[in-house]
Amino acid sequence: MRAVKIGNKIVGDGYPCFIIAEIGINHNGSINMAKSLIDMAVECGCDAVKFQKRTVDIVYTKEELAKERRSVFGNTNGDLKRGLEFGESEYTEIDNYCKEKGIMWFASCWDENSVDFIENFNPPCYKIASASLTDDSLLSYTKSKGKPILLSTGMSTMEEIKNAVNILGEDNLIIYHCTSTYPSNNDEQNLNVIKTLRKDFNCPIGFSGHERGLAPSLIAVVLGACSIERHITLDRTNWGSDQSASLEKNGLYHLVRDIRNIPVFMGDGIKQVYEREKAIIKKLRRVK
Repeated sequence: MRAVKIGNKIVGDGYPCFIIAEIGINHNGSINMAKSLIDMAVECGCDAVKFQKRTVDIVYTKEELAKERRSVFGNTNGDLKRGLEFGESEYTEIDNYCKEKGIMWFASCWDENSVDFIENFNPPCYKIASASLTDDSLLSYTKSKGKPILLSTGMSTMEEIKNAVNILGEDNLIIYHCTSTYPSNNDEQNLNVIKTLRKDFNCPIGFSGHERGLAPSLIAVVLGACSIERHITLDRTNWGSDQSASLEKNGLYHLVRDIRNIPVFMGDGIKQVYEREKAIIKKLRRVK
């Protein structure tokens, strides 16, 4: 199984799990909220934070943007989408803040212009969102930047995934099992797909989870996922489409703590009697 270097981290079998806190659009258009979410990720021990970047008028049709949708930004879907997009000044502030805090950041870019925009900040990698997996032009353009690529596979068939991998190549690629429902139900997790992806592709496999709670993400690591991505939020009751599928600080802290302990829990597979058990043997075993 190949490994991929992202910044100063190695992602692959035998290396510490690479944990991504996805801020996405949960900053709700507020740079101060974005900074608070970065602080949360740093304090909980995550390896990176991720944002989403779109050129609104390219990604969405005029008809979609004109639809009525009330928000703090206005009365149309376009008002909302534009209100949630950070520009150069905000991302410059994010870049400086992440450097100050010592955490990597990158983004899912939904169009070629957004790739060019984020490239100006020299990100350590790029993420391909599940919605973009079938966008062959975007895949090729992102690959042309020569950075590691993280590929989410929600709402995609194995044939579509294989086509994307043929375009991207297995070198410098991490594939993430994912289900694109927010939040995902228990019967939509299908975590055994992680084993299928590990068998079918010669690259590291991760898990991008949208579940309620922590259990599927922890099981994913046991099944061989070498990277976990979860949305984070300051408050799951905040407005926004991703908030309810996100982790608040307490949940993120426990997720990172338990992922870091999984190699300890798993041990070396050699059955032994531990030193601390010897006194229990004397106390509980019947002497014949």
